[in-house]
Amino acid sequence: MNRTKGDEEEYWNSSKFKAFTFDDEDDELSQLKESKRAVNSLRDFVDDDDEDDLERVSWTGEPVGSISWSIKETAGNSGSSHEREQLKNRNSFSTYAQLPKPASAYSLSSFFRGRTRPGSFQSLSDALSDTPAKSYAPELGRPKGEYRDYSNDWSPSDTVRRLRKGKVCSLERFRSLQDKIQLLEEAVSMHDGNVITAVLIFLKRTLSKEILFRELEVRQVALRHLIHFLKEIGDQKLLLDLFRFLDRTEELALSHYREHLNIQDPEKRKEFLKTCIGLPFSAEDSAHIQDHYTLLERQIIIEANDRHLELAGQTEVFRKHPRKASILNMPLVTTLFYSCFYHYTEAEGTFSSPVNLKKTFKIPDKQYVLTALAARAKLRAWHDVDALFTTKNWLGYTKKRAPIGFHRVVEILHKNSAPVQVLQEYVNLVEDVDTKLNLATKFKCHDVVIDTCRDLKDRQQLLAYRSKVDKGSAEEEKIDALLNSSQIRWKN
Repeated sequence: MNRTKGDEEEYWNSSKFKAFTFDDEDDELSQLKESKRAVNSLRDFVDDDDEDDLERVSWTGEPVGSISWSIKETAGNSGSSHEREQLKNRNSFSTYAQLPKPASAYSLSSFFRGRTRPGSFQSLSDALSDTPAKSYAPELGRPKGEYRDYSNDWSPSDTVRRLRKGKVCSLERFRSLQDKIQLLEEAVSMHDGNVITAVLIFLKRTLSKEILFRELEVRQVALRHLIHFLKEIGDQKLLLDLFRFLDRTEELALSHYREHLNIQDPEKRKEFLKTCIGLPFSAEDSAHIQDHYTLLERQIIIEANDRHLELAGQTEVFRKHPRKASILNMPLVTTLFYSCFYHYTEAEGTFSSPVNLKKTFKIPDKQYVLTALAARAKLRAWHDVDALFTTKNWLGYTKKRAPIGFHRVVEILHKNSAPVQVLQEYVNLVEDVDTKLNLATKFKCHDVVIDTCRDLKDRQQLLAYRSKVDKGSAEEEKIDALLNSSQIRWKN
């Protein structure tokens, strides 16, 4: 080959390799360091919202910072294949060269934010999904045990354990009677009432009454749970059928009697109670059913009569004290109080007479006196209160007697704002001296305290009580007269 002298000098003086210098900008290690600093400074680019609106383009027309631009720049600045292999072992940034080259360009902010820029650019996840690149973080499969939660291959024991833990579990796969009974026995063996009830609800829905009752008859634990469940939900029809099948006549009668609670009409309830009288109750329960029917019958008569009197407005007690509620379906004690309040003076032959109620329903004397005292004291009928405790002996002498104790009489009278004169009369009738003094001091019955201290000849207690009365009052003068009296021999 013929070369000119100038060409030969240029050939021997030029070379595609450069000598090593510390300031060599083309050194690949320096390029990698620059790339690392660029990556570390990406946060400033990402956080700057204004930069997202700008797009830098290289001389080749590709956006600066896109994946394709980064790959080309890395490939262009690479040296020999041997040096690339050495650098690849020392630096992990070379792994970016293994990423597939996408068809479209990306901005740096969209690449690290994971969102697309407005326009025609795709997201990184979309681009990677279109390429046959290897997935470096494959999704791990669920354990096989989790898939069993949605399957139907649970045994009765496994099913019961899952129900006990509160997990959702379908019981529909247990179709045969043998499987259902086995499921019930597993539930009973767990001794968990909620699980037993859940299985019983399933059996109640999927088995006929005859088969269900027959199987439960020999399983008393499950039977008791079913009876309690039926009472709670108010399924009286099925409960009656169950008692009838088990030949439990008394429980059958009581269950039938409870149905009266669902009847609101008084006349219909009365007729229903009448049908309950002949049911096979115990002797005590039979008397209760009879009294209930009789009481409701009386209440219906009293309610109709009193409603008429109240509307007419001719009775003084109904004008001064209008009724606040109906007497229908009220307890016996409430009915007695009502009768003592509105019909206390009526003859014994009337249904609304308190004495008639006392004799008909065999109300004890203590209960009658306590109820009548509360009713008459509320009306401030002190004459009736006095007559309530006055009795005559066979010689014609009168005496006050209280089956509830006069200390309770005093408390009830004070609760109904009885005057001091009435309170003092009944405080004096209290037999225990200490109780009498305590009540008299508490309710300010001064005369009772002074007379009791005089009878006890307790000068110190009388002096102590003198400071509790008003100065210049009649009580203070009475105390001074007793203290200065020479006829009383004081103990202290």
